[in-house]
Amino acid sequence: MFTGFFNDLRREGIPVSVTEWMTLMDALHKGLAGASLTGFYYLARAVLVKSESYYDRFDVVFQRYFHGIETPPDLVEQVIKWLERSLPPLVIDPEKRKSTPWNLDEMRRALMERLAKQTEEHHGGSHWIGTGGTSPFGHSGHHPAGLRIGGKSVNRSAVKVAAERRYRDFRRDETLSTRQFEMALRKLRELSQNVDGPKDELDLEATIDATCKNAGWLKIIWERSRKNLVKVVIMMDSGGSMEPHAQLCGRLFNAANKISHFKDLRFYYFHNAVYDRLYLDPFCRYNATVPVKEVLQKLDREYRLILVGDASMAPSELLMPDGSIYWDDFNEETGYTGLKKLADHFTHTVWLNPVPLSMWDRVWGNETIAIIRRLFPMFELTVDGLEQAIKKLKALLR
Repeated sequence: MFTGFFNDLRREGIPVSVTEWMTLMDALHKGLAGASLTGFYYLARAVLVKSESYYDRFDVVFQRYFHGIETPPDLVEQVIKWLERSLPPLVIDPEKRKSTPWNLDEMRRALMERLAKQTEEHHGGSHWIGTGGTSPFGHSGHHPAGLRIGGKSVNRSAVKVAAERRYRDFRRDETLSTRQFEMALRKLRELSQNVDGPKDELDLEATIDATCKNAGWLKIIWERSRKNLVKVVIMMDSGGSMEPHAQLCGRLFNAANKISHFKDLRFYYFHNAVYDRLYLDPFCRYNATVPVKEVLQKLDREYRLILVGDASMAPSELLMPDGSIYWDDFNEETGYTGLKKLADHFTHTVWLNPVPLSMWDRVWGNETIAIIRRLFPMFELTVDGLEQAIKKLKALLR
């Protein structure tokens, strides 16, 4: 039953296992869906979807697969005319709904049979396509396992619920929106947890507990300091091919700048690649710069380095001396050399790319993307990508 629905969910990237699918089939056999499409929608989502981040994908698949239940595309115009006039909507008390087994294929066959035999409009009946009443086909009435044709949903339609797509903000594979930036900040705050520092503080309560369990023999328990020891430096590409992503990166900057969970947070800017100097503002003004050498002297190796950029540029900008596109600049060292200095200095580094991963090997600048990926672990600037980057930054020293 509904094997196509199962396959569609898997194709959409929802991790549905065969075991979970069989659990759903068992639940349907026991009547837990209440013999209604709405009941099936909520039951299937509860059993098959393991994370709210997949709610939107589930709704997309559900609405697409069961769309024919709302308005089959091959209905003849005559049926629509029959349904133009209707009785007042029949509202049913949920407690009075009956539990009736149903099968989508059987319902469709029954509808085709009625279309072939029905010759006039019907209202208030229990068999023919019409309005009001208890027929399984039509609208404004009630049938515990019917197909609504036209009209408005009165007793609620799961297909309509799915079509509303109320969970789009929970998607984790899309470029970050305002809500998803909030989710990203929660992930960024995880960096403030000192999970890899030395255990150098006495845990008094744990020591007492351990001593009691050790028959009174003293057993000292040490814990990591609760002081925030995490330091972060964010370097953002600004201008040029990054212009389409300016609003996105601006929101990331504003959000990150409000974080008070780090011991230290620094921002610097560059254009395409890092040459001899870093900029202190996104306008990349030459009178507001600092030498890369000075930055590396001030920032110790334990700073977590987050670079944000599309990594897309002409290969000459990355690989040639004097490759900077600014007329007044002359860089003796290549942009690759400048980036490698950062990669060699900091022990924890990631690169966040606003360009979708699927485009990295064919978008303009794919050559430089490939080169930079060999220097820094690169992730998409999405919720999933940022979560993976956070895990990388929290990993033990390389």
